[in-house]
Amino acid sequence: MTAAELLSEYGDHVFDEIDLEIEADSLAGFATACGETQSRFIDPSHPDFQSVPNYLTRIHGTRSLPQGFPVEMHRCFDAGKSIEVHKAVRPGDRVTGKSVIADIYEKSGRTGTMLFIVHRMNFYNQDDDHLATVDWRLVQREFS
Repeated sequence: MTAAELLSEYGDHVFDEIDLEIEADSLAGFATACGETQSRFIDPSHPDFQSVPNYLTRIHGTRSLPQGFPVEMHRCFDAGKSIEVHKAVRPGDRVTGKSVIADIYEKSGRTGTMLFIVHRMNFYNQDDDHLATVDWRLVQREFS
């Protein structure tokens, strides 16, 4: 299958959904592990206590790819994450993450053609506010 055919078949529909409740200790612990020193990120008693902007990049769903997606994981590598933050995550938030395949494309490199798969997770709170969009890129080498 070509990248366009894969995107047509697997793209833009939710294939995984998770729910979680955000705890203050998790927010503070993650911020501290990232080296954050601002009290609004590490002190739950701060009046504007919230997550560091990259907090939701640590959340994974139950599936990396849709059921039946034709990829050879032994030929894949993680090509990184990016996040677009829309609203701060706060303790007590009930967060829902919804996964879709946002894009699939090919690139040629020194080792041949590579397939890039963009797994997108959109996060919403209990009020259905869009908190963030996290894109994770997975690359399959020697795609043909």
